[in-house]
Amino acid sequence: MDNQKFILSLKKGNEDSFKEVYFNYYDKLISIAKRFNSSVLTPDDFVQETFLRLYNKRELLNEDVLFDKQLFTICKNIILNHINRENKIVQLDAFPVDILEEETDSGIFEDRKEKLYAFINQLPEQQQKIFTLHKLENLSYKEIAEITDLSEKTIANHIYLASKFIRKKIAEH
Repeated sequence: MDNQKFILSLKKGNEDSFKEVYFNYYDKLISIAKRFNSSVLTPDDFVQETFLRLYNKRELLNEDVLFDKQLFTICKNIILNHINRENKIVQLDAFPVDILEEETDSGIFEDRKEKLYAFINQLPEQQQKIFTLHKLENLSYKEIAEITDLSEKTIANHIYLASKFIRKKIAEH
């Protein structure tokens, strides 16, 4: 089947075409995903998200572009977006811990600590809980996921949003 007919078949939701994509491209996508380091998602997670995105956005496929190129671009974009987001979270991760590791006998430290806890208390309950477990109790995403029955991706999102909120509050004060 030529590229155009194959893409049109996918756009119509043809189940056999999706099976063909899965069986023909799964290993290739895993190879691509293994080139990237992620502390939260595995290569299999990226590939599954790629197939899900392909199915959900199939009407956006372009018949004039090689299918391989479109599929690999979807996968690469998913990975890069996640890695970029994860890197932002990692950069924010060091922030509260550094404040809490300063000398405790300093009045400046006590003032900062009070402000930090006041900002944490302004977070939505779920974010507050997850942020505290990760930043103050040093639990990993995996450990928090086991405690809360949430995915590691959701944990990462809560920590990202909480860190963003706290950084904004600190910048205002």
